Amino acid sequence: MSIAYTITGKGPFDLVFIPGFVFNVELDWTDPLRARFLSRLACFSRLIMFDKRGTGLSDRVAEDRLPTLEQRMDDVRAVMDAAGSERAALFGLADGGSLAVVFAATHAMRTLALVLYATLPRYTRTASFPWAPTREEAERSLADLARDWGTSELAARSIGENGEEAKGLAALMRQSASPGAAVAMERMNLEIDVTHVLGAVHVPTLVLHRTGHPIDVRGGRYLAEKIPGARFVELPGSEAFPYLGDSERLLGETEHFLTGLWDAGAWAEPEPDRILATILFTDIVGSTAKAAELGDKRWRELLAEHHRRIREELVRFPGIELDTAGDGFFARFDGPARAIRCACAVHEAVRDLGLELRAGLHTGECELLDGKLAGLAVSIGARVATRAQPGEVLVSQTVKDLVAGSGIEFEDRGSAELKGAPGRWLLFAVRAS
Repeated sequence: MSIAYTITGKGPFDLVFIPGFVFNVELDWTDPLRARFLSRLACFSRLIMFDKRGTGLSDRVAEDRLPTLEQRMDDVRAVMDAAGSERAALFGLADGGSLAVVFAATHAMRTLALVLYATLPRYTRTASFPWAPTREEAERSLADLARDWGTSELAARSIGENGEEAKGLAALMRQSASPGAAVAMERMNLEIDVTHVLGAVHVPTLVLHRTGHPIDVRGGRYLAEKIPGARFVELPGSEAFPYLGDSERLLGETEHFLTGLWDAGAWAEPEPDRILATILFTDIVGSTAKAAELGDKRWRELLAEHHRRIREELVRFPGIELDTAGDGFFARFDGPARAIRCACAVHEAVRDLGLELRAGLHTGECELLDGKLAGLAVSIGARVATRAQPGEVLVSQTVKDLVAGSGIEFEDRGSAELKGAPGRWLLFAVRAS
């Protein structure tokens, strides 16, 4: 997979610009307004930009195999590595903002600061997010998108004028994604929900939103309220794109925030002691009876082979083994989709040994203590595992919400109380494929 990226500017710190899917690292420089906006960012930073997998100049993908948040995080890291960037500030635009949020929570050691513009943590209505459109309303808008993608009419509706700028935006749409890919990406975005991740962001954060933006400003306020210590700036105007309208105010706020942090040395802090991680717990079903049946020697040999095979899968889906207690494994991953796939592979790997496992997964903020993980998220992962049926991979709703677009399917297992955790938790079983 090839990812197109560019580097512009020689500022004292790196700034990774994470766009929505209407972006093309080459074509964006041909439009005066977009070029001026990007050049302004590059005046005070070393600006790193890229086309997300499946868009722009990056390799295209099948519409039924769109990249997940997890894969996009891998791409951000790959671009940073290629650009020689150890740590960077992130500027997340629109749906690129949800990716920036999860990256900052998961890879805090590589994130200096976070700027979000026109970003929502989710795109459909819930009881705690009542101003978003219903799923039915969102689906109806996808029909319009499929019909009008890449046309001057859709571009004019997006920016409120029908001149040369609308024609330029229409061309950018066509060079960013096909109509089918645009609809598929928008539909996948409807499944994404990072609300449970916001509290795990512990880098300096600036949230920008325009009062009359098509994406309700209350979504921006919600982000700022839930991200610890975030600063919220509400800008006048209704423009959907940051380079339109009073872009200088937006750029000024961004520059003041980032350069202020840099000048104050706010980024020269110890490594974070909390990270977002996906926790996996497994254990052998009926292990006591199996040990009694086989005897001590044969049971030890079987357990050693069980451990060897699980460790092979942890290498394959890169996971980090944290502990083995008796016949159970405790591991962590930096992405929930690979954690699910590892859990499913582990089930298959030990089946011919005559063993059946149960596995539980949860994604949450964990404390880092001497390289080990602790905290409520770890306890929840363990409790989820105890609820799993023999041969089942059971996950929390947070895990399910973060794997949109992965092709992983789930069966609803209802809600349950988890000992030591507040409230009731929605649980889902991974459907065998």
